[in-house]
Amino acid sequence: MASSTAAVPVVRQDGEGERLWFYGGGVHVWKATERETGGSFILFEAVMSRGKVTPLHTHPCDETMIVLEGELLVHLHGVDHVVGRQGVLMAPRGMPHAFMVTSETARMLVLETPGGSEAFYRGASVTATEEIVAAAPVDMARVQRSAEKNGGIEIVGPPPFAAK
Repeated sequence: MASSTAAVPVVRQDGEGERLWFYGGGVHVWKATERETGGSFILFEAVMSRGKVTPLHTHPCDETMIVLEGELLVHLHGVDHVVGRQGVLMAPRGMPHAFMVTSETARMLVLETPGGSEAFYRGASVTATEEIVAAAPVDMARVQRSAEKNGGIEIVGPPPFAAK
């Protein structure tokens, strides 16, 4: 749930922010938390490898992804789109979507407005140590449990992509 406290100033440079390993696959670097934004939004950088795929899911917020590096295949409202470097996609709240990393690596900024999904991400994450990042564990059961416990997303189906 979004915070009701007042927002505070936030300044973070490239590489700065809390680093978490997300068990859906990839490192999240938190740029702005719900607490810091007074619940207005969350912002994190996601760094992922080829083949990272999400199930078809919805959010109770608007989700904007800005691809900084790499390429994604995005399934949005029943249509597949290729989103490359400097591309943007926005999935309105409640709209089913999924993505798959098709480049060797991808890096993107994820903005969710309003805040409210941070507990989901944290429930499906641990501190990103060198060892855990090297092992790159994916645990979709943990992601599902966090969604059920914390809200933030609803998984509505398997990844909608044909085997590549």
